[in-house]
Amino acid sequence: MIKRLCIIGVGLIGGSLARALKAVHGCEEIVGAGRSSKALDEALALGVIDRAETDLARAVAGAEVILLGVPVGAVEAVLRQIQPHLAPATIITDVGSTKGSVVAAAEAVFGCLPPRFIPGHPIAGTEKSGVGASFAELFQQRKVILTPGADADPQALETVRWIWQQAGAEVCEMSVRHHDEVLAATSHLPHVLAFTLVDTLARLEDHDDIFRYAAGGFRDFTRIASSNPQMWHDICINNRDALLLMLKRFSHELDCLAEAIATGDGANLLASFERAKAARDSYCDKHSSP
Repeated sequence: MIKRLCIIGVGLIGGSLARALKAVHGCEEIVGAGRSSKALDEALALGVIDRAETDLARAVAGAEVILLGVPVGAVEAVLRQIQPHLAPATIITDVGSTKGSVVAAAEAVFGCLPPRFIPGHPIAGTEKSGVGASFAELFQQRKVILTPGADADPQALETVRWIWQQAGAEVCEMSVRHHDEVLAATSHLPHVLAFTLVDTLARLEDHDDIFRYAAGGFRDFTRIASSNPQMWHDICINNRDALLLMLKRFSHELDCLAEAIATGDGANLLASFERAKAARDSYCDKHSSP
């Protein structure tokens, strides 16, 4: 059992982890920290946290584990605030969608990635945000990727792994670079496409009719465009290199598709759609869990 967990940024992810740990009695005390007393009051009222602090020094005092649930663009600033108040044995982890930027932030503050700082990323979420949207089952049968440094403390790594396993997640490890490349393709690119499609259509003169008659396919494809814009702004900026490579590749494929349509090249068009269907069906068969 974790004696005291401090969650800085009690939103959808941090709140859901807190709920999951409470459900299995995995933590004696959960301290929620952040700038917004309103959000913390809501977390207290919902029973997600046991204590709320807007002063980060008080929040991290005596914490066995600190979870950074803030946008990746805010990680360095938060680390600078808490660094003077950390105990040597304190374990730090995070939930950011880009790991290269988180490691760079830690190196900027500490001079290196501390052995007891275990970067992490739960591959789970919804288009909703805030602690009010949190629920204990969010991580059930979902993957959590840890990207420990070469000098990672084994006990710290196992503690972070244990925390996510208690929440029902499948924990795996990979390098920082590989993580950012994979997520650029499977998460960051789809979000950029969804945001851009909705923005493009919204700026058409007849956008009212377009949205009025949008079918289920449009709603399904663009659901993630309801995600937190600031969070995705930070992700795009902090994983720009990997994301730009994927955007360039996708742009090329889109040009090829446009050429096939313009020239009436039905064979290439059909082959592309058939490959996509086969790949999508195979993915669904392998990942049929909710």
